[in-house]
Amino acid sequence: MKKVIVLLLLFFSAGSIFSQVENVPLGFPVYSFLKEMSVKKIIHYDDDNPNLSRFEVAEFLKTIDSKKSALSRTETELLNKYKVEYIPEESNNSNTWNMFGSGRNFTENLDGFFSNKQKYMFSAGKTGNNIFIEGLGNVYAGHEMKPDNKINTLMMDGGLGARGTLFNHLGYYLEWGKGMLFGQKNLAPYMEPRMKVDFKFNEDKEKLRNYDYTSAYLKYYIEPMDNFGLSLQFGREKTTFGYGYGSKLILSGDNPDLDLFRLNVKYGVIRFTSMFASTVGYFLPNRDDRYTKYISMQRLKIALPDLFDAAITTNVVYNGRIELAYLNPIMFWPFAEKSLQDRDNKNFALDFQTRFMKNLEIQGTLYIDDDELFGFATGKINKTEKIAYQIGAFAYEPFSMKNLSFTLEYTKIRPYVYTHYDVRDNYTAYGLNLGHRIGPNSDEIFSRLAYNISDWGRAGIEYSFIRKGNNIYDPMGNLVKNVGGDMSQGFRDGVDDDYARFLDGERVNTNSVSLTFRFIPIRNYTFDFVYSYSIDNNITKSFKTDFSYGYVRMNITY
Repeated sequence: MKKVIVLLLLFFSAGSIFSQVENVPLGFPVYSFLKEMSVKKIIHYDDDNPNLSRFEVAEFLKTIDSKKSALSRTETELLNKYKVEYIPEESNNSNTWNMFGSGRNFTENLDGFFSNKQKYMFSAGKTGNNIFIEGLGNVYAGHEMKPDNKINTLMMDGGLGARGTLFNHLGYYLEWGKGMLFGQKNLAPYMEPRMKVDFKFNEDKEKLRNYDYTSAYLKYYIEPMDNFGLSLQFGREKTTFGYGYGSKLILSGDNPDLDLFRLNVKYGVIRFTSMFASTVGYFLPNRDDRYTKYISMQRLKIALPDLFDAAITTNVVYNGRIELAYLNPIMFWPFAEKSLQDRDNKNFALDFQTRFMKNLEIQGTLYIDDDELFGFATGKINKTEKIAYQIGAFAYEPFSMKNLSFTLEYTKIRPYVYTHYDVRDNYTAYGLNLGHRIGPNSDEIFSRLAYNISDWGRAGIEYSFIRKGNNIYDPMGNLVKNVGGDMSQGFRDGVDDDYARFLDGERVNTNSVSLTFRFIPIRNYTFDFVYSYSIDNNITKSFKTDFSYGYVRMNITY
């Protein structure tokens, strides 16, 4: 017994010291920089499972720094900016400011608020044992142009965040915030997507509309041997899974942050992830009708340097109980689901991403809902062929135009994909699609141009064309014809047509364009300007509607 304890202690204390184990939140601009450097073949960044520890980001930045002769002036400026933020040894009194704990009088220290230094409310500790406390604040102001130019929405929120690493291996992260909304609420979900899943915002029972948010997790990371990294994470965090430039078929992240337990293993060319998560069903007025649902996901990938990455992903959605089989990280869950009497919503996906061309990346995903592939392969296309696929390309510095990226992607999702006969097991969280945003019985052409002006500015333009076949309802809201176009309505045996024709039903074509500009005049102060315009063309009923809005968001972190 003593030998076992000694071996366990050696295992959990093995490996190097890691400066910061906690993750960099998705949405931070450093991820865009890493993606561009990956396509440029400066680094190899696994963006299919993108939640990176800060020490991993630091290692990428060090690799980029060692090859900085290949960088443009703007890329070098971005690199130097991120080095101060993510590489501990690059931080010093000349480039980093603390509101408290700096040793200076508080009044004298106020000049740091508007300096170009990296800012923290408080930080303490040393490599492997530290804490960083940050104040978080956002102000949003939006205006609708069409169809109602009298719609105005103002939101503001603030909170605190704390992160750090303990004992060289244990990372932690927690944040919470509270916000208020003034004016009309119409634009709030467009300015801040998490409003779609905020309970207080949707309940809307209080005189002053308000919302809140919170997340927290612990992450333990070790490297027990060379070229072998293992992490265990428990808590709530925004995460995505799989490939996709506009949106992802497997797990897009356009959903509530999941409460999860995640195992990540990296050994040579092998990447393995197993995740067990919980979330909620549709927002229902009656408290007794609300329920918890569970999602188990596992992914095995082979990453061949300078060639390609290829992976298989499986997932199961279920409710009403915790199933021990889906907690087994190495079991093939689609087969296990059959042995458990075929009650749950099982899916799997195959995807790839190329690595052999500099400045050009191609990726694709085949998503198979409910294990129904063989009829599709034989040409028998009916309601059981719940198939989706996506193919896209990412070009960086096309035609030698430095600091410019171009993305083009096509996605097709057949009828009934993501749905289930039990609505509680459809592929949603809080009623929002866990997968691609366009939903079933639809396709999309998506394109994006983005340009890094400097380390202080980034501009972009996106265009998408979406075709959608919606279910047909009568004026009273009763379902007349189910064509597999609604996430909340699965196939009904003996009622719905077995033949599911793509884009059948009420046909709507949508053209949309959005312009974005990010401006960072000084560190920790970010301004986002967004304008969006879309036209819905209802082919079936012969009418068009257009919708346009703009907003500005100011984010302050210190």
